[in-house]
Amino acid sequence: METNAEAQRNILGLQLPTDPRWVDLAGISMQEILTDHAYCEQKAATTCISLIQRYSSYDKMVNELAPIVTEEWGHFRLVLQELKKRQLVLGKQRKDEYVNQLIAFQVKGGSVEDRFLDQMLTMALIEARSCERFKRLSEGLPDAYMRNFYRRFMESEAGHYALFIELAEFYVNKEKVRNRWKEWLEYEANVINNLEVRGDRIH
Repeated sequence: METNAEAQRNILGLQLPTDPRWVDLAGISMQEILTDHAYCEQKAATTCISLIQRYSSYDKMVNELAPIVTEEWGHFRLVLQELKKRQLVLGKQRKDEYVNQLIAFQVKGGSVEDRFLDQMLTMALIEARSCERFKRLSEGLPDAYMRNFYRRFMESEAGHYALFIELAEFYVNKEKVRNRWKEWLEYEANVINNLEVRGDRIH
C-alpha cells in the first residue's frame, strides 16, 4: 500500500519529504509562520512580474503568468488580514537560504533557452515544496480554522507547480525538460536534507 510520503512524491516529484516534526516547530509561533508565508507570496508575485518583463515575447507565458501575479498578491493580502485579525504584525523578512541555494543552481551563462528552463523549474520546485508544506500544515496544525486556511493555499500551489512545468515543456523540448527536472529534484533533495540537518527552517 502506498504511503502518504510516496503519494506526495508521485504527485509533486519531490525526492525528500519534509520532516513531520516541522509542523510542530511551525505551530510554535503563528506570527513567524504567517510572516514567512506573506513574504513567500509577495516574492512569488514579484518574480512572475520579473519573468514577464524578461521574456515579454513569450506570449503564452505572459498570458498565463499575468493572472498568477494577481492571485499571489491576493494571497499576500489574505495572510496580512490573518495577521491583523490575530492582532499580530508583519515581521521582518528573513534570509531565505532555501531559495538562495536553488538560485545558485541555475544556469548563469549559456543560451536563453537554458536560462529560461532553469527559471521555470526553479519556480516549479518552490511551488511544489510550498504545496507540500501547506499540506502538512493543513493536516497537522491543532487549530481547525488554520488547517482549512492552509488547505486552500495548498491547492493553489499545486496548480502553479503544474503550470511552470507546462510552460517549460511548451518552450523547450520535453525530453530536455525531463532530464533537467531530474537533476533539479536530486539537487533540491540535498538542499532540504542539509538545511534540516543544520536546523534551518524552510518556508
